[in-house]
Amino acid sequence: MAAAHTPRDSAHAAAQGVRQALGGSFAAISKWERELGKLRVLVNVGELADDEEEFPDDESYPVHEFPEIVGFLHEQWAGGGEPSAWVETAEESHHGPVSAAERRSRSGGNPQRVAALRRRGRGCCVVAPIVLHGRAWGELYVARRKGEPDFGRPDADFASVLAAVTAAGIAQTERLAEVRRLAFTDSLTGLANRRAVDMRLDEALELHRRAEVVVSLVVCDLNGLKRVNDSRGHAVGDRLLERFGSVLSLCGAMLPGMLAARLGGDEFCLLAVGPPADEVVKVAGELCDRAGELDLGEGVAVGVASTGDPIGPVRSARRLFRLADAAQYKAKAARSGEPVVAGRHGGKDDPVVRLADAPDRRSGPERRRFRR
Repeated sequence: MAAAHTPRDSAHAAAQGVRQALGGSFAAISKWERELGKLRVLVNVGELADDEEEFPDDESYPVHEFPEIVGFLHEQWAGGGEPSAWVETAEESHHGPVSAAERRSRSGGNPQRVAALRRRGRGCCVVAPIVLHGRAWGELYVARRKGEPDFGRPDADFASVLAAVTAAGIAQTERLAEVRRLAFTDSLTGLANRRAVDMRLDEALELHRRAEVVVSLVVCDLNGLKRVNDSRGHAVGDRLLERFGSVLSLCGAMLPGMLAARLGGDEFCLLAVGPPADEVVKVAGELCDRAGELDLGEGVAVGVASTGDPIGPVRSARRLFRLADAAQYKAKAARSGEPVVAGRHGGKDDPVVRLADAPDRRSGPERRRFRR
């Protein structure tokens, strides 16, 4: 669990470890999606049946088929008991949920689980609830082949301990994932932030160098934010930023994998990796149109720079940003309602390209160079 970096990695590592610890041929971890009323399988490990995948996209089961998760556990906890595991067998079920406090058995078993065991050639399983923050989060499931010894009560007790360890690992991984999400997310708009753009752009340009993948950057400067802040207050200005962020996200979704980000203040961008430059320019035009329809602000100035256009070699993120920023500067100066695209008017002799590549000995943040 310590080596896991994502919730999926964490679930996979936990399932593998528990399967080996309990001597099972198969293990799975499922999450209870309360809002959908389903147990969704996150990972299957070990000997998989024909209808099972290691990381299934859509394997889920109605939770009403598993009342022991949503009903029995809550009754048990309300009575002061602890969450515990139970055993099911493919033969006539003689084990039900095994109480950690009373070590008692219930008659009968879950028909869905028993049917699944038989269908997949397994002889028995042990099921342990995974509990986070005092609530059922999901379940840990371990099975053995038909013909192998059934799990017993000591196995169920051990599975309860392993489920608690699994829960601790999942909780830690989810906390780390949330920290990473916050580190790469703009808190006001929910878009990616500058740090996320820098990382994605470095990766994209490496792909461009290796395989000539087209990389395009759309830089946007939201017009009228200062006027709104000065005349109507920063709360209204923040609302304008949020609304434009929603428009940017909507337009970014028009191309697969496009990243929508707020760079800071009134500056935003879209980063596309793969689509042709013309498709990116079309999205940029749509962005201009939609931004002009917002009831706050005064539209947006948009500049586009793409390795798919004649802008010369792009060996660094810095140059692509300079080109897109210079194009955005031209759009703002001309009060253009359409995007300005670097390289579309004369290639290397394009005024935008010349502006971006002109030497500048002044100090200061690179992206402010064209705003003075």
